[in-house]
Amino acid sequence: MTDYRRPLSFGVSLDPSAGAWTQTQHLARTAEDSGLDYLAVQDHPYQPGHLDAWTLITHLSAATDRISFFTDVADLQLRAPVMLAKAAASLSVLTDGRIQLGVGGGGIPDAIASMGGPARRGQDMVAFVEESLGLLRTAMAGGIVQLHSAYHAVDGYRAGPVPPKPVELWLGAQKPRMLAVTGRLADGWISPLNIYVPPPEVPSRQRIIDEAASGAGRDPRALRRVYNVIGVIGAHGEGPGLVGDVRRWVDTLTEWAIELGFDTFVFWPASDPERQLALFADEVVPAVRERVDAVRSGR
Repeated sequence: MTDYRRPLSFGVSLDPSAGAWTQTQHLARTAEDSGLDYLAVQDHPYQPGHLDAWTLITHLSAATDRISFFTDVADLQLRAPVMLAKAAASLSVLTDGRIQLGVGGGGIPDAIASMGGPARRGQDMVAFVEESLGLLRTAMAGGIVQLHSAYHAVDGYRAGPVPPKPVELWLGAQKPRMLAVTGRLADGWISPLNIYVPPPEVPSRQRIIDEAASGAGRDPRALRRVYNVIGVIGAHGEGPGLVGDVRRWVDTLTEWAIELGFDTFVFWPASDPERQLALFADEVVPAVRERVDAVRSGR
């Protein structure tokens, strides 16, 4: 059992498709009104039908008041770390701290190259991401940023503004070397969708993160653990991922919190997003909170 006993939080992934914009805006407002914690936006700018993630988040942040946002995940090979830090810090100032940063190395090298990116792979990409995390953290703290390496040439950038609240760095990772970087340097782990990292494969990944964190003198319990969950809520639903009625969703997410160690669940509705969001926010989320609290308190 791997319960890090962190407070639970819940969010929904928003479709960045330009053609779905009206529905996406409505879903964002509904999620906020329903009491969810996060709106997550994927970052695949090489998709011609996708809106830019930061532009979409910025627009939606002006149409909401409480709910927080994060990139799920921003592609570091297409977004220079110091510029990404500037964007995140600026939006944090404008939203009173409603921004966190999910980042990753970029999983589709050929698509990255099509936009002029370097399309790094393997250990080269891991080393680049590790260095980028350091630059992001330094830049968001303000002051002078300077680094000359094989990956970056930053010559005395005066960073700012400083966010009113810390912008956490959550790393999207799947393979051992990047998971180890998560444990050493990131504030949290964002797991790929449950169809890509299925539950039986989670414990081994959590162990890699924990061992790396402990080896770096960090407390593994301090790291957030985010699971992107695609599926359908409904007794007769069909689709990828987790499919079943409300009870099955409550049982499963409770198990994934207590047994797998996740504290944050981001729902990716596989169909009928408005109806699915209502079921998730109104029936699944409060029941999971109650069940996990009961287990933790021994009731």
